[in-house]
Amino acid sequence: MNGLRRALADGLGTALLLAVVVGSGIMGERLSGGNSGLALLANSLATGFALVALILAFGPRSGAHFNPVVTFALALRGKFPRREIGGFLLAQFAGALLGVLAVHAMFDVPLLQLGARVRSGPAQWWSEVVATFGLVFIALACDKKSAPFAIGAYIAAAYWFTASTSFANPAATLARGLTATFSGIRPEDVAGFVISQFIGAALAIWADRALFDGENGAQ
Repeated sequence: MNGLRRALADGLGTALLLAVVVGSGIMGERLSGGNSGLALLANSLATGFALVALILAFGPRSGAHFNPVVTFALALRGKFPRREIGGFLLAQFAGALLGVLAVHAMFDVPLLQLGARVRSGPAQWWSEVVATFGLVFIALACDKKSAPFAIGAYIAAAYWFTASTSFANPAATLARGLTATFSGIRPEDVAGFVISQFIGAALAIWADRALFDGENGAQ
């Protein structure tokens, strides 16, 4: 039962994260007067701030993964019970989809829609490798007190230094394939992003093992 509660908590946190990502994208685009840079700034700051708050709130309840590659990384480094992986993944994917639907309802747009923004090609895929590498490495390397701030700051920055705007999360990527808004992605581009994210996570796990030997992970 404790494992179920932890999974449900992580699903709720993932839903709130996607609500922030997609909702702030919609609001930023509506209020920016066509200035995509200003919209991205609003989107990145909202996501970074929300990540700090959500990790602080959900850390004691679920570990605040909100992300399948983080769950896999922590399990492979011995920081998370492998028997709970399935429940967490199901909760994360379900939570991400519910978060997108909640935003669509708030902004009075069709609940069911497909992403239309083109995000494909080697530059985009490499961006996701780099973005996910950094996220997973930070999650493994930081302690519990510093992780919320380090992760929030990194993701806010990665919106700007990656060509893909740093999805770095398979559950979020799939869910964002179901929104035709500022934060969306074409469904046919989802697979390339997810593969790149797992490659980035694998490299981060290797780097953490090589450099720190798992001594000071966040979870």
